[in-house]
Amino acid sequence: MRLRRCAAAARRRLGAEHGYSLSEMLVVMAILGIVLGALTQLFISGSTAQVDMTRRFEAQQNMRLALDKLRREIHCGSGVTAPVLPTSLITISLGSYCPTNGTGAAAQITWCTKDKNGSAPPGAGAPYSLWRYVGTTTCSGTGQKWADYLTVHQIFTTYTAPTGGNLGTLSVNLPVDLSPNDAKQRYVLQDDIVLRNSPRS
Repeated sequence: MRLRRCAAAARRRLGAEHGYSLSEMLVVMAILGIVLGALTQLFISGSTAQVDMTRRFEAQQNMRLALDKLRREIHCGSGVTAPVLPTSLITISLGSYCPTNGTGAAAQITWCTKDKNGSAPPGAGAPYSLWRYVGTTTCSGTGQKWADYLTVHQIFTTYTAPTGGNLGTLSVNLPVDLSPNDAKQRYVLQDDIVLRNSPRS
């Protein structure tokens, strides 16, 4: 008798249809898909923002290093030759005593900007890059690119010649942005650099 009751209970348990219906499974899968889609989109947005911030930081850091090098050379220079300002090209006369002059003799160092196609003077539009050339007064030959993502090419804005016992001064304006048309994210470096070795009048 007891055995019969146990067998009947076992049959009832095995015969019971517990579980999920197809419609319940579809609803759960739809909700899961929405949640996973939102999490994936959030992850992609965060990853894109991180890449953008890294690129912006690198562009700004490279421009700071370029300005530091340019500042050291202008401080040490005895003169600056430039066409009508503002301009995209200057030539600095460096003596052999200048630490950044690796030639061992007096040298001409040219700093200039090139457009996105590598042309100088720039004509194709932003972004522009900042280049340095040794022993030339043109923006061509073998040079070194120091920075990228400039939004303007005429970065050398004003030059005050040495007069009345005052040293010469060159003003530079270096606006950096990965998107040239987005002024909200722009990073601007500006400086008035004194030619400490320029002759006093």
